[in-house]
Amino acid sequence: MGSAEEIQMEMHGWSVKMSISRVLAMVTVFSMIPGGVLSDIRGTKGLEAQQMAQGSTHLHRRLKRGWIWKQLFVPEEDPTLRVIGQLKSDSDRGEFSIKYILSGEGAGDVFEIDEYSGEIRTLKKLDREEKAFYVLQAQAINRRSNEPEEPQSEFIITVQDINDNVPQFQNEPYVSSIPEMCPMGTTVAQVTATDADDPMFGNNAKLIYTILQGEPYFSVEPKTGIIVTSWPNMDREAREEYLVVVQVKDMLGLTGGYSSSTTVTVSLTDVNDNGPTFQHHLYTFAVPENAALGTTVGRIMAQDGDTGTNARMTYSLEDDLEESSTFIIQTDPVTQEGVVLLAKPLDYETKRRFVMAAEAVNDHVDTRFLPLEEFTDRTTLKIIVQDVDEPPVFLSPLYEWKVPENAAVGTVVGSVSARDTDTVNNPIRYSIDKRRDTTKAFKIDPNNGTITVAKALDRETSNWHNVTVEAKETTQNHLSSSVVVFVKVLDINDNVPRLARDYQPYICEGTQAGQLIQLLNAVDPDDPVEGHHFYFSMVPEKHINPNFTIRDNQDNTAGIVARRSTFTRKDRTQYLLPVVVADSGSPALSSTTTLTISVCSCQPAGHCPTGGVEALALSMGVSLQTLLGLLVCLVTLTVLSVLMLMLRRHRRKQQEGLEVEVKELELPETVSQKVLYYGELGGGRANLDFCQPVVPLRPHPRRKERRLRREDVRASIRMSLRESHLIGPEDDVFRQFILDRLAEADQDPYVPPFDCLRTYAYEGSGSPTGSLSSLDSLELLPEQPVRNSRPCLVRLTPWYGGGEEDTIF
Repeated sequence: MGSAEEIQMEMHGWSVKMSISRVLAMVTVFSMIPGGVLSDIRGTKGLEAQQMAQGSTHLHRRLKRGWIWKQLFVPEEDPTLRVIGQLKSDSDRGEFSIKYILSGEGAGDVFEIDEYSGEIRTLKKLDREEKAFYVLQAQAINRRSNEPEEPQSEFIITVQDINDNVPQFQNEPYVSSIPEMCPMGTTVAQVTATDADDPMFGNNAKLIYTILQGEPYFSVEPKTGIIVTSWPNMDREAREEYLVVVQVKDMLGLTGGYSSSTTVTVSLTDVNDNGPTFQHHLYTFAVPENAALGTTVGRIMAQDGDTGTNARMTYSLEDDLEESSTFIIQTDPVTQEGVVLLAKPLDYETKRRFVMAAEAVNDHVDTRFLPLEEFTDRTTLKIIVQDVDEPPVFLSPLYEWKVPENAAVGTVVGSVSARDTDTVNNPIRYSIDKRRDTTKAFKIDPNNGTITVAKALDRETSNWHNVTVEAKETTQNHLSSSVVVFVKVLDINDNVPRLARDYQPYICEGTQAGQLIQLLNAVDPDDPVEGHHFYFSMVPEKHINPNFTIRDNQDNTAGIVARRSTFTRKDRTQYLLPVVVADSGSPALSSTTTLTISVCSCQPAGHCPTGGVEALALSMGVSLQTLLGLLVCLVTLTVLSVLMLMLRRHRRKQQEGLEVEVKELELPETVSQKVLYYGELGGGRANLDFCQPVVPLRPHPRRKERRLRREDVRASIRMSLRESHLIGPEDDVFRQFILDRLAEADQDPYVPPFDCLRTYAYEGSGSPTGSLSSLDSLELLPEQPVRNSRPCLVRLTPWYGGGEEDTIF
């Protein structure tokens, strides 16, 4: 074991060697491990002193061993794989009896250790910006006993920084704005750059800022990167934007360092340092005299170098002494122009030119930059009125006249007048607009505008007339204008008053004298100024009406009053009462209306029936009992007629049913034919059945020929039956008849189906009663009403000798 001085000298030698080889400052990190070299040295000296004090003979015996290593570090980005240090136990005698093992961060990947010598080597190039140091653990194991010679110790390998990173600006791009005219030294912006190198090792990460572009207007503080203005009164109207290029260097700007740059965009914001200025001292406009109110006469513009709110201005007009507010001016909020508008009508003949002053004033002023009067400017406006050929102008905007309805044709109602306001003063002709004058009640003099009555007027038909009069120039453009004339037709008393409605008064039996029967009202189409006043009276007669009288209520109503109390229907059912109605006009007019007063058997409440049976009886002059009797007789006759009609229809249906059964016996041509079957059952009772075909028979294609053939067959059968008492079963006639029927059954597909047997029998040599065949019975027997649904049959047993036979026709 070496002494402490030897260890220090050895460490010093390593430090000197490393500083010479790399010419860089070293950072040594010692691992404070119990049993380390320093603690081991101190422990050894204390132990030797103790042994010497005790007189021990084993002065060089160690009770505790320790690690011995030098400072461990490696420069970054070094491509050379080299030994960076050695770990050694103080028990290692060079006999390779100790095995060194390395573990921890980067062990086996970045670093490796020689298990015999304890030398540590790098395996690849390192980057301090990725990892600045590595923490590893070392073990020393005795190869013979496989026991640790030293406890596991932890140490650090530091990666030494070199200048291998370029400084980078943060938060790009840089955009800033400052107000124009700002003082020198105004802060614009601050740029910030970072360097990934170690700021604690040398000057690798020490940065310096400089201006590459932007002087002399801007400067930058070298260490902080703060950009400030270095030029006074920068004017936005002269230059609005600046590009400032700032460079940053590491190594304090020394040669060999890295650098980068960034651009800062600096904009000057506007301040109100300019006032409005008109480009012309005089603006001239022209406007026609017939221009409508609100017409834009022209636009003026005061230039202002500022923008936004600083450029907003208000225009105003100062009229000359002769005018007052003929024109107004408004500010266009978009273009900041002054818009001159017409506020009052113009007349070329009255005034042909207007001269006025216009003023523009900033809305927002800032006296820090300009005096107050610099924010105002003035100019002169000259407006010329142009002459326009105008239509005639009526002296009045409308006319209203009155005329009585009895005015004679040709009566003058009034006169209209118009003139040409132009300097030429063209002559004018008047006319009535026929498109609007539907009544054609008036006419006008085309030269002087006098309006007269053209036809008779009637206030009750039309009490107002609206006439449109047109005035037109006779020369040049034939311009015209129109005016409305209102004519009110005044009322005269030319209509007679009449009762308000068709009264149908009645008086109840038992009415007392003096009782009101009917209240009367009157109407009159006339409309007197003081209102209507009607007078009601009776027609003057030689004798006073003993039944009724009229009482005038003096309020345009009157009442019919009974004079006596003995009104009965037996005496008289109706009374006629003439009523005279007069008005208060001048002259007074009147009318006479005759009312029919009916005598009524009123109900208990005093109501006279006006509808139903009772009212009908009263109107016919018969009693209610008589009318009800007549109605009952009428209903009885109606019921009997209906019953007789139903009975007649029933009989007709029975006859039609009999005809149908007869047609079935004659085998009519139907879709399905029925064959009549005769049979004699026990008890001597005749029976009738029908043999239904299995399939329906098809219609015969030659119906007419078939009908004729059947008639011939029936005739032949009848002839044979009539002469049957002269022939026998062996006769040729009968035999031929059977053969013909057999051939017909074989060849005709329209005969009854073959599941029905057709049998023909010889009836005998004669009979006093004649033939009983049904084929001839319809012609021999008279037609009788049928009450039974089955036909009447005659027993055929005597013809067969008591045997049971079937006969089918």
